[in-house]
Amino acid sequence: MLNIPFQSSTTLTHKVILITGAGAGIGEQIALDCAKRGAQVILLGRTVGKLERTYDLITEEQEKIQQAMGVYYEPAIYPLDLAGANDTDYKELAEIIQKQYKCLDGLVHNAAILGNLSPLKMYVPQQWYKVIQTNLNAVFMLTQACTEILEKSTNASVIFTSTGVAEEPQAFWGAYAISKAASDHFMKIMAIENQDISNIRANSFSPGAVATRMRATAFPGEKPCSIPQTQDIAPYYAQLLSDHTKHINGEIITKEDFTDAPPIETCC
Repeated sequence: MLNIPFQSSTTLTHKVILITGAGAGIGEQIALDCAKRGAQVILLGRTVGKLERTYDLITEEQEKIQQAMGVYYEPAIYPLDLAGANDTDYKELAEIIQKQYKCLDGLVHNAAILGNLSPLKMYVPQQWYKVIQTNLNAVFMLTQACTEILEKSTNASVIFTSTGVAEEPQAFWGAYAISKAASDHFMKIMAIENQDISNIRANSFSPGAVATRMRATAFPGEKPCSIPQTQDIAPYYAQLLSDHTKHINGEIITKEDFTDAPPIETCC
């Protein structure tokens, strides 16, 4: 247990934060929560329509954000299919961020796909490639492309999204569990490499059971109202993006590692 103080009033004013998978689920709520805390959010995802919906959710809160934070930044939309993007695409994205914002203060790796839940001997190779490409290779290429602009921040935070099956292997979780375990290992190596030479910190957050479409696919018999909702999870990402956790680096973090966090009540 890390015993990280949970600060409900945490602000992210003026921070530039890039969020993958921002068109739905946890990513949508992370973007909304960060914007409410004064951040400039860049919404990255595959589907323009979904990103526009997140954009609308944020702009609907413009007046409240302005009153609460004294500043409001219009979110930016950047459509990109992680399954098909290459290193040139990520470099172009980094160049655009550099030109428009000068630096990047936060990078949230939230986008992921589940793939097949099946024995490894029956796993479809094309699906394996797509999962590894989206959940791992894209994480590497995006992080690498953004490193230079992250280094220009006074205190940059890179957050990877982990899962329980990455640490405790379970049958049938295939490429998803393997990609997430590799992503956690990538995070730890990155944290070690940067701890003495850079102002970039890297951590993984494992949100546990959350009512997302991916969760419903993996556990079709589970009642969504019986587990935490996406809006319950987003504030934990804000804690790890904020300056009061700048001393935390190279950790795989869960909700239980926070002290004084508000209780999460399920709907049923």
